[in-house]
Amino acid sequence: MTAEDYQSGQVLLIDKPLHWTSFQAVNKLRWEIRQAFNIKKIKVGHAGTLDPLATGLLIICTGKMTKQINTFQGQDKEYTGTFVIGSTTPSYDLETEIDQTFPTDHITENLIHKTTETFIGTIEQFPPVFSAIKKDGKRLYEFARAGESVDIKSRQVQISEFEITAIDSNHLNFRVVCSKGTYIRSLAHDFGKALNSGAHLSELRRTKIGDFNVNDAISPEAFIAQLS
Repeated sequence: MTAEDYQSGQVLLIDKPLHWTSFQAVNKLRWEIRQAFNIKKIKVGHAGTLDPLATGLLIICTGKMTKQINTFQGQDKEYTGTFVIGSTTPSYDLETEIDQTFPTDHITENLIHKTTETFIGTIEQFPPVFSAIKKDGKRLYEFARAGESVDIKSRQVQISEFEITAIDSNHLNFRVVCSKGTYIRSLAHDFGKALNSGAHLSELRRTKIGDFNVNDAISPEAFIAQLS
């Protein structure tokens, strides 16, 4: 691939590593492309943020293909991961410590599977207070980290598929297909409530965006190696 190829526009499928931010991945690839081809400036952007504690498919667009970012962002996404039932965290995932525990003795496999059905379709969801959504010019997580309460509005999202794929004690493996704007951390939190217990997200991997599959993605390191 040449400098012209990247400037005219490429769609790169990257398997984002754990603990990387989506912003870091974009910056890293932009810097490496510029270094490899001695380009002063090139547009690079991603089509949908993944949390640092999530892994999986990140679509990164270069050059003229950055105009397609909104199209990719609007497509349905598939995730797999793990909910832990019986406890919650303020961030709804492992970014923060467990703050409450709940009984789970009443939770049966049948109840778990029946509860998933209540989330399929159009649902109302509150984004986590530990999120990058802006309110009054500040990110919600800035309010949360400062210990300030903030009024968050719910939003409608679409869950087209939701299944529990394995149950291991209080760890539930899941697969979900959902619309843009869905927070899987909020789904975990709400799922725990629906079980008359609590839950948080312990693992998350994005496997698909529209027709793009993480099986076709490569690590940032593998991409960088291709440049040389």
